[in-house]
Amino acid sequence: MGIGYDRACSELVYHRLPWNEPDAPYSLEVLFEDDHLIALNKPSGLQVLPGGLFQQRTVLTQLQWRASRQSSSLMHQETHPHPVPVHRLGRGTSGILLCAKSKLAKTRLAAYFADGTSVVGSNRYSDACPCKRRKISKIYRALASGILREDEVVIMQPIGTVRYPGVAKGLYIATSSGKPALSKVDVLERDVQGNYTLVQVEIQSGRPHQIRIHLSFIGHPLIGDPLYVTGGQPKCFDPEFVDESFAQDGGYQRPVNPVPGDCGYHLHAHQVVLSHPITNEEITLTAPLPSILRTRDETEAIK
Repeated sequence: MGIGYDRACSELVYHRLPWNEPDAPYSLEVLFEDDHLIALNKPSGLQVLPGGLFQQRTVLTQLQWRASRQSSSLMHQETHPHPVPVHRLGRGTSGILLCAKSKLAKTRLAAYFADGTSVVGSNRYSDACPCKRRKISKIYRALASGILREDEVVIMQPIGTVRYPGVAKGLYIATSSGKPALSKVDVLERDVQGNYTLVQVEIQSGRPHQIRIHLSFIGHPLIGDPLYVTGGQPKCFDPEFVDESFAQDGGYQRPVNPVPGDCGYHLHAHQVVLSHPITNEEITLTAPLPSILRTRDETEAIK
């Protein structure tokens, strides 16, 4: 790394060490698009925003390339800003990702998400129908380890952060000192022989890694989750010893312990219902299910 400073031009130049990004999917299916909003079907393995090991192979970069190609024939490109994601999905999570194409849409969609999170724990929340008063609701499919006995489970476990190697801003975990979070889990199918449960999860709030944390908190972490274990805590973690040697050269060395961006679990943002940020029209978006997250009846119906 080298830093040069030219007093005459007041120019600061940063030369970082080269790095090679890991492979990532290069496919973004468009589920819906108009002048203000674009909804994508994000594949598992593709990171939403630059960070850590991924700086170019991200959803944001692909959106920028796509917008540049579309606007290359226009004289006033500044009137066509690049779309930006208004929320995040974990790198290993697939499914619906909402992106704003205008400043007004971005502001209103961000308010939708913020309002839903603020409802949790307040008097506006109703156990019977947690999402009726919201302008956006999100439904996921997930494959949880073990057999959930109840057909329906409402999880209200706060989520906060702890220092953790490989995660600069801290790792989100289940903790009583965290912020309120709510997930409504419905069992779709149980496989006793395989010892797993196919579930549908509707989230009232939108804390990072909420579904992974909540299901692991109740003793049913996602099948293949490399990070979270029973109790909503990370595996391979000693709070008394945080080795930060991974942070050399901006953190682009691969951390030794599992980190949130690692893949292997099965979680899919299957459906989103929202009020259009400009027209207020109700829109229902659905991302096709991966085969492993379909019920037996859904699989048979496709054949």
